[in-house]
Amino acid sequence: MIEAGDFIEAARARGLRRYVGVPCSFLTPFINYVINDASLAYVSAANEGDAVAIGAGAALGGESAVVMMQNSGLGNAVSPLTSLTWVFRIPVLLIITHRGAPELADEPQHELMGGITGTLLDQMQIPWEDFPTGPAEIAPALTRAAEAMESERRPYAFIMQKDTVANHELRRPGIPVRPRGPNRVPARASRPGDRPMRAEVLRFLAANTSLRTDVLIATTGYTGRELHALCDQPNQLFMVGSMGCASALGLGLSLARPDLRIIVIDGDGAALMRMGALSTIGTYAGGNLVHLILDNEAHESTGAQATVAANVDFAGIAMACGYQDALGGNDLSLLQWLLDRNAGRTGPVLGHLKIRTGTLEKLPRPAVAPERVAQRLMAHIAVRL
Repeated sequence: MIEAGDFIEAARARGLRRYVGVPCSFLTPFINYVINDASLAYVSAANEGDAVAIGAGAALGGESAVVMMQNSGLGNAVSPLTSLTWVFRIPVLLIITHRGAPELADEPQHELMGGITGTLLDQMQIPWEDFPTGPAEIAPALTRAAEAMESERRPYAFIMQKDTVANHELRRPGIPVRPRGPNRVPARASRPGDRPMRAEVLRFLAANTSLRTDVLIATTGYTGRELHALCDQPNQLFMVGSMGCASALGLGLSLARPDLRIIVIDGDGAALMRMGALSTIGTYAGGNLVHLILDNEAHESTGAQATVAANVDFAGIAMACGYQDALGGNDLSLLQWLLDRNAGRTGPVLGHLKIRTGTLEKLPRPAVAPERVAQRLMAHIAVRL
């Protein structure tokens, strides 16, 4: 058995100060230790997939991250692990607890995953080893993980058994309490014929953001493809998978790089898929995170099947989740409000913009590989590769 500080201080010496995760009783000493130390940072994610995306965003910003979860939640993380960190080659250190281990009497819901955890990681091409159980094992294990992540630029996992870490008492509040923002301006009536096209929005953003101080993260599907076709620049990252993870990725990057303004261009289908991320953003994000949801009430890139967004007030949800301010509407003036640099914001802001369906004719797929997109963004914002 080790003390939580044995591992965390050794990890700190290697630059690991950012922890993101979903609790497990095996991880409680770790989480408590990180929360107790104000020089470390812990983000409590709504689900394990969001935790991976937040950690990946921090890594894009040059801040290595540790992502923690129990293996029963590993299924929630499969999409970002296979279509975000793997595709873009973003390394994060995973600590996965081994609930339902064959020799462990555990709850029935852990039985199947307990038997296949290692196999699942193997199938996702994530190298792994058992979490160190003695202080002398920690430094060599961290060295192996660091070398693998540096050479492959992909995640590395430790699988933690029960009772590996001694208890550690929580002495500080775990979750920051955010003051409520001002009352949002009521949304204007939105008629489909009055709505702008997605391309109009993207052109406006390209013309009214700074290449030097702004980063644009576009959700998967037509949004990323249109942004690339209209105005491909090194301060952009367009998702090619991991639907719904753009906002969590943006949160991680915004926390690692408070000197930059991070603009997440989301879609209604993606926002609905991982709506829990809004609560995490509302709790942890600073004023440098701008969240725009382009809502055409459709999964357009798969055939324009309807979403349920016609019945959803994303701006109201954002305010309820702790965003400092939010506004809904169907006019491009909403974008100017969203990008206003003189608002003195200390928390995140959201714009819910109704748009029309329809896309550019003969819309190409990005010619630049995702790995290259991530590398050029990191180089552009001065992150050492």
